[in-house]
Amino acid sequence: MNDDGASISERISREVLSWPGVTAEPHRFGGVEFRLGRRELGHLHGDYLADLPFPVRVRKELVAEGRALPHHILPDSGWVSYPIRDERAVPGAIALFRLSYERATAGRGIEAGEEPAER
Repeated sequence: MNDDGASISERISREVLSWPGVTAEPHRFGGVEFRLGRRELGHLHGDYLADLPFPVRVRKELVAEGRALPHHILPDSGWVSYPIRDERAVPGAIALFRLSYERATAGRGIEAGEEPAER
């Protein structure tokens, strides 16, 4: 927990949910899943792991840059895993969720920060 008493997952959730159109729901394998419409942006497993979907090309870049690891169960997919060992990992987790969000909003033809139109 940090100075405001929020856990790591609460801090990440608070930030991700502040972005227009993002919602949260329970993830089918536990934890919390963040969505933009029908698209999953990624999910958190408690305070210790984030999993996010990307195209394989992006996953390869993120892994090569040391920003994420191949997914802990599906290493050959586009999914990445981001271990959250302590408070210092929070900005990196948020940056990955932001990348996922920006890719999703670009695919919808809107700018990050605009409210997405209902479909």
